[in-house]
Amino acid sequence: MLKTVEAVAEADFPAEESGPEGRILAADSGPVLVAVDLSSDSRQALLWAYDYAEKSGVPLQILHVLHDPAEAPGKYSRNGSATLEPMMDTAEGMLGEFMAEVRADHNGLESLAGAETKIVEGLPAPTIVEVAKRIGARMVVVGSRGQTGLPRLMFGSNSQRVAQLSPVPVTVVKSKS
Repeated sequence: MLKTVEAVAEADFPAEESGPEGRILAADSGPVLVAVDLSSDSRQALLWAYDYAEKSGVPLQILHVLHDPAEAPGKYSRNGSATLEPMMDTAEGMLGEFMAEVRADHNGLESLAGAETKIVEGLPAPTIVEVAKRIGARMVVVGSRGQTGLPRLMFGSNSQRVAQLSPVPVTVVKSKS
């Protein structure tokens, strides 16, 4: 089931519990939050998170952060097409295809269809951390693109930023490729 959310502040999340110094306490039974950007790196992160959640007996929640590109506000291009479509419609379709491909490529993952999926607009790293806090996630799982040198200096690393900002443990999964 795909649940679309317009903004983090408007999302339907349970109340959070604060600990010392205002840090959010993750429930022992809170979900594993995996953030996917539809890349092969996030596919590996999803598979790792699925395996961890299954073995731990905890729910898995899948998050895709919809970042509005400055060059075409409110619109996305699907699969390199020159046609621009409304962002949310395109993101829903692409995430649905991504999830279907993962399930098709890995026969034992049919229960992945029951995982809650959310699309939230915002900047990736702070949005992932905010959603983790709001749902009481026990951990966050993200993929790593493994950028080094100038690209990393210019564009930064979302996975590194999530690890810096998150009040709960973060697992960064590298792609095998």
